[in-house]
Amino acid sequence: MSATLSESESKRLLSNFGVPFLPETLATNSAQAVEFSLGFAGPFALKLCGSNIAHKSERGLVCLGVSGAESIRRTCQQLLDAARPEDNATGVLIAPMATGLREFIAGISVDPVFGPTVVFGLGGVLAEAIADVTVRLAPLRRYDAIDMLHSLRSQSLFGSFRSETPIDLDALADLLCALSKASSEIPDLVSIDLNPVMIVDGLPVALDALVEVGTHAVSA
Repeated sequence: MSATLSESESKRLLSNFGVPFLPETLATNSAQAVEFSLGFAGPFALKLCGSNIAHKSERGLVCLGVSGAESIRRTCQQLLDAARPEDNATGVLIAPMATGLREFIAGISVDPVFGPTVVFGLGGVLAEAIADVTVRLAPLRRYDAIDMLHSLRSQSLFGSFRSETPIDLDALADLLCALSKASSEIPDLVSIDLNPVMIVDGLPVALDALVEVGTHAVSA
């Protein structure tokens, strides 16, 4: 048996290993969301957070491009009101919006025979059509991470792309090494899913994260 940590718990755990995320807060009421927003220019993304929430977008639990204190207050309350008892909702995640044209996926999958493997590939709307993904056994050495990046067929995305700056490959390698480290130190890990990893000003930022662990690890 396994359990999935909430998005907030997953991000907090992975940030300890160096996985890069946007600044955000978990607001338990609309006033906290508004207070957080005052430190940033916006617009903002708001998502209901809970350990049993699936299909957030389909249920309308993700709101993007929210600007202004009144809109943030109203949106946060609407998300809180939409929570179901089985969601185990803990609050609303609010973060400034990130913009970028290049998206990737990254994560860990624990194979019952070979152990943890690091996965990295093209994400976004073209992910299924192109299926450009590379996999390596953990633990990764740094040159393994670099080799993963160079083994992708979509090399042209790493350079200047539609006026966006080239990707910092060292930062991408750091992210893969951080995942590798997490795979060896998180007890009873089942999987890690970062989707998407957006390139913002040349640097990778994980916009969403889910960590799945064995149930006895959750209760420990």
